[in-house]
Amino acid sequence: MADCGKTPIVQRSATADNRNRSTTMKHTDDHSSLIENRAPLEEDQAPLKELDEWDDFVATRYRQGKSEEEFRNYKADANPTVTEFYRQNHKYQTLDFVLKKKAEYCGLKRGQKSIWEMADYLNTLVDDSDPDTDVTQIEHLLQTAEAIRKDGHPRWFILTGFLHDLGKVLCLYGEPQWAVVGDTFPVGCAYSDQVVFPEFFAANPDSSKPEYETQYGIYQPNCGLNNIHLSFGHDEYIFRVTQKYLPEEAQYMLRYHSFYAAHRHGAYPHLMNEHDEVMFEWVRKFNPYDLYSKGRERPNTKEILPYYRELVSEFFPDKIDW
Repeated sequence: MADCGKTPIVQRSATADNRNRSTTMKHTDDHSSLIENRAPLEEDQAPLKELDEWDDFVATRYRQGKSEEEFRNYKADANPTVTEFYRQNHKYQTLDFVLKKKAEYCGLKRGQKSIWEMADYLNTLVDDSDPDTDVTQIEHLLQTAEAIRKDGHPRWFILTGFLHDLGKVLCLYGEPQWAVVGDTFPVGCAYSDQVVFPEFFAANPDSSKPEYETQYGIYQPNCGLNNIHLSFGHDEYIFRVTQKYLPEEAQYMLRYHSFYAAHRHGAYPHLMNEHDEVMFEWVRKFNPYDLYSKGRERPNTKEILPYYRELVSEFFPDKIDW
């Protein structure tokens, strides 16, 4: 595990309760081969106590029933660590950084593992400030998937809910938090003021490059999001990993579920094409499940696992490239 200084996100042995659930989840080879050399993280690049702190902030920001004026008041909803997280995110997510991380991860050269091995690996991402926490990462994924399933959506939609946060294994690879989670936004062009905490972009080196500060920047009008570089994170990674196996609607959900400036505020229409606009209806259908499923009842993992094993095997081979 990366040496994160005082960062309380660590890999540790599970408690007895968690170990039982992890054993229930795991029916493949041990995931110890995933524990590899990782670059150490600087302490100041991990202000969140846990990655879920970002998810909780987003859910609060877009709480159902809030008016546009209310959910644009980010600072009222933020705590100091979330604010510091976004300061880092907006400062360091440059075009050069995004291109570097795409070259590093999007070629899927980290070996072949099963969906279940990676889900079990994600379970090792825990909050050390609460060593007896009994809610695993996998249960958060199952909560989302079960909410979708309960509403009668297609099987690929349910599977998308289960998969959508698996890209957070980037943190276990040693990536700083600001390169794993956070609202995504285009780089290489002018920033929209609809992106959360837009004032923090002033510290981004790209802000001083005139060619990146025009409306279109390095892009062409309505060129389509597939031709746009968004800030790097777990959305892009899990999209790349699963792209060959899921329908396009699911691909859009995975790739753009954190692109709130676009699917919640209507920003960047000048970069999107007609196909993007159509497919974003699916992103918007997915978004409430991502935001509001955590408060639902805890899933009975043992009871529902056979369904999800069958569901995963319907769409994926035993092992895929990561």
